[in-house]
Amino acid sequence: QLLLVESGGGLVQPGGSLRLSCTASLPYSVIAWFRQAPGKEREGLSCITNRGDVTNYADSVRGRFTISRDSRVNAVHLQMNVLEPEDTAIYYCASTDIMKFLACPGPQRENYDYWGQGTQVTVST
Repeated sequence: QLLLVESGGGLVQPGGSLRLSCTASLPYSVIAWFRQAPGKEREGLSCITNRGDVTNYADSVRGRFTISRDSRVNAVHLQMNVLEPEDTAIYYCASTDIMKFLACPGPQRENYDYWGQGTQVTVST
């Protein structure tokens, strides 16, 4: 079974940057980043395939967040710049059964089979 481990969260001031990482225990076809703020639905942010094709789900982070992959260590990163207090949330990475999708699916939670434990990002003074 695929295991996903997130890292890189923390406390940052508004306007600052963080880089999240998601390390996969097995080969993957797609990995996506989601986030969930208190009292809100889980929101899909961006997805990348093992070939490097990117699908951006959320307009709210377009131009500020960038997804990338490092095939040497089987990891996917989320570079987050110009962070705002509204970006405060638990950030999760997610993936699918390897033969389920060859391209990034829609951002619905039910499309994803495996989830990491989440990493907290807090944007505050």
